[in-house]
Amino acid sequence: MRYSEHICARYQQALNLLSRRWVGLIVRVLLDGPLRFNELAGKLQVVADRVLAERLRDLEAEGVVTRAVHVGSPVRVEYALTAKGLALAPVLDAIEAWSHEWIPLERVVATETASASADDSASADESDQPTEHASAVVHRL
Repeated sequence: MRYSEHICARYQQALNLLSRRWVGLIVRVLLDGPLRFNELAGKLQVVADRVLAERLRDLEAEGVVTRAVHVGSPVRVEYALTAKGLALAPVLDAIEAWSHEWIPLERVVATETASASADDSASADESDQPTEHASAVVHRL
């Protein structure tokens, strides 16, 4: 990634991480505590399993999320925020407060309606659509 020499490189890297699609939602859901892959996918509802797996790997590589494998039958894999991830809580709270003040609810509803219509008519690219095969992704992680 290229950085502007006029803006703090750490700030630019932080925005690069947080601006990746679905990262904010993933971190927000994990603020409530550790979750298994299927639980996380179920709470998010809008993220395809493949994309969720990619984002979790990205967040783990950045030290924001930990992946814990609990041996047993069946093997359980849980994702949780690290101290670095938990430190994002006030940032996400601030974004939420800003959104309540500056993003009209009508715009959100209109966007959801337009997205639903587009989803109904387009079937070519389903990369952001959830799938029913979440358990297959867990085993590949």
